[in-house]
Amino acid sequence: MLDQTQTALDGISVSIRDLQLSFGAVNVLQDLNLDIAKGEFLVLLGASGCGKSTLLNCIAGLLEPTGGQIFIEGQNVTWAEPSERGIGMVFQSYALYPQMTVKGNLSFGLKNARVPKDEIERRVTRAAELLHLQPLLDRKPAALSGGQRQRVAIGRALVRDVDVFLFDEPLSNLDAKLRAELRVELKRLHQSLANTMIYVTHDQIEAMTLADRIAIMRGGVIQQLAQPLEIYNRPANLYVAGFIGAPPMNFIRGRIEGSEFVGPVRMPLTGYGWSEGPWTSGDTVFGIRPEHVKIGDDARHCACQTEVTIEVVEPMGADTLLWTRIGGDEFRIRLDGQTTIHEGQTLPIGFDIDCASLFDAQSEQRI
Repeated sequence: MLDQTQTALDGISVSIRDLQLSFGAVNVLQDLNLDIAKGEFLVLLGASGCGKSTLLNCIAGLLEPTGGQIFIEGQNVTWAEPSERGIGMVFQSYALYPQMTVKGNLSFGLKNARVPKDEIERRVTRAAELLHLQPLLDRKPAALSGGQRQRVAIGRALVRDVDVFLFDEPLSNLDAKLRAELRVELKRLHQSLANTMIYVTHDQIEAMTLADRIAIMRGGVIQQLAQPLEIYNRPANLYVAGFIGAPPMNFIRGRIEGSEFVGPVRMPLTGYGWSEGPWTSGDTVFGIRPEHVKIGDDARHCACQTEVTIEVVEPMGADTLLWTRIGGDEFRIRLDGQTTIHEGQTLPIGFDIDCASLFDAQSEQRI
């Protein structure tokens, strides 16, 4: 049995089997299964309360699961102490020692573990180089910016020289500019180290830019696990389609009749990528992303065409967002930032089936 388990875990860094966690009558994680490959950057994405941080804390050993098992690098660590799991963890809070220098913060855990001095020096130097901390080693946290402090917190995990790094919303306390800068640093760090990284966030931009794969969670259940573009282009259900994208996907309710979607607009379904074979009837939700909507002369070449009156124009620099309505529901259109369209203007719009998603109105699953 042990050999079979080991064979099944070959190439897998972290494996979660039928994981359950309950607080009294509240089920936070429900029979959750997840395999994370060696060297993968996996992002756990979802709204507050979806269970993503709870799952990370179970992997870290900070929470004890109600049922199921957790394997790290082939070892069953379900009941192991955090220090025995071979992980490094970075939290939302920097939690640095204010009386110590950056170098002191980086080396403190290693000194407590009685790592030889030359090995401590080697690891601290390597972490400082990877995170561009060399000029800051003699400073104390009070003399650092928020981004610099978070890099020190990441470095403190990095010096542990472990196989798996866990990140619990490490950038959420930073302003937008610093978040963007540190996203790039984390991407470069993963490319340099090729260690397994599991990253929790509610920010879809972080998820899309950092992840090899994204696990979108809701109510303690993984809704979809796939590469970022797969989730963006082929969301598994209405929740995922509405969660990914800023602004989110437009939805139009109607039904399928033969080879057409019929509702406030009509759309021939020839060429649609069905998940499990064509539908010929049934209540359906038609989804199209704002950036896939064409206007003006471009719309006249689309399979689906209609006219709308623009209610709100939001110029955002590189892009402009138009707000209108189709069938009484809000409908958004993303255009180039140089557009001259204005409120009250009526214009033709169109879109094609190869950019669309269809969902069963009852189950909300992709069809």
